[in-house]
Amino acid sequence: MNIDVRPRPEILDKTETREIAEALKDGLRSLAKAVAVITCEHEGQRYAMTATAISELSMDPPSMLVCVNKTASLYEPLSHGADFCINILCAEQSEISNMCSGKAKGESRFTVGSWLGSPLGPPYLEDAQANIFCRNVSKNFEHGTHNIFIGEVEQVLRRELAKPLVYMDGRYGEFASA
Repeated sequence: MNIDVRPRPEILDKTETREIAEALKDGLRSLAKAVAVITCEHEGQRYAMTATAISELSMDPPSMLVCVNKTASLYEPLSHGADFCINILCAEQSEISNMCSGKAKGESRFTVGSWLGSPLGPPYLEDAQANIFCRNVSKNFEHGTHNIFIGEVEQVLRRELAKPLVYMDGRYGEFASA
């Protein structure tokens, strides 16, 4: 095991920060993550974004956090308090992930998959592994290029016997039992 014992610099210069960011990206490539599409509706327009930077935050109250780049189309509606749904994708739904991660823009992101409206507000993917409907509690935290948005869970729909879509080392895969 290697332990770096250099003293921590007070301020990192831009070059060193970029180098650390690249090393971090490289280090995280081996971390398998579930793939989700975060959706919301704001002022009559639907938004969708593929994400792996999601996590449960608390079970009391049940809540989730999502990390959204400030340049993403989903950022503005969430920053204005739009409620959202975390649609956890199944192994066969990589094309939906691709559509919502840059292949398509705006409403065309909803042309693949069976998207339904919800009485709770945000659209949801009918055959996702799970749909987690969240009330945006407008407690968001800005850090660097991203904001963290917190949502209190209002409803969860779960599909039985669905294999999750996993993203690792720059590609999609499936979870295999040992």
